[in-house]
Amino acid sequence: MKTLVKTFAAAALIAVSTFAMAAEGPGAKSAKTNVNLSTADLALDHYVAVTTEGESAGVEQLFAEDFNQKIQATNAQSNSRSAVGKLLKKQKGEHLNCTVSTDIIEESADYMVAKVTLKFENFTKTDLVTLERVGNDWKVSKSINSYK
Repeated sequence: MKTLVKTFAAAALIAVSTFAMAAEGPGAKSAKTNVNLSTADLALDHYVAVTTEGESAGVEQLFAEDFNQKIQATNAQSNSRSAVGKLLKKQKGEHLNCTVSTDIIEESADYMVAKVTLKFENFTKTDLVTLERVGNDWKVSKSINSYK
């Protein structure tokens, strides 16, 4: 009788743990990480981390739906939100060898324009970033890059 009770108890534990793992679902460990973007400064800091330090958490959350990136160079380019997101995810973990400085150009309750300067050994990249409040979070809505 004791053996039968132990067998049922073991079966019950196995069933409960199986259902618990199934409830998490496939890919539960690869769920998207929520990043705190409740202020413009936090969103700007995260943008700098994503673009210069290879941070990949919260990339989808960082950019506004209508985000657009323009690159002012010999061959001017324009990139969509999805194209920039894919590129940044590919650069996961890669740190740029540069000095970064940020300057707030204009700021209001729902809007910020910042200048992010990346000084490399042989050139400088300037990124004018526009951030907007969307609901309770701040999102990057536009980025204009130029090189010297």
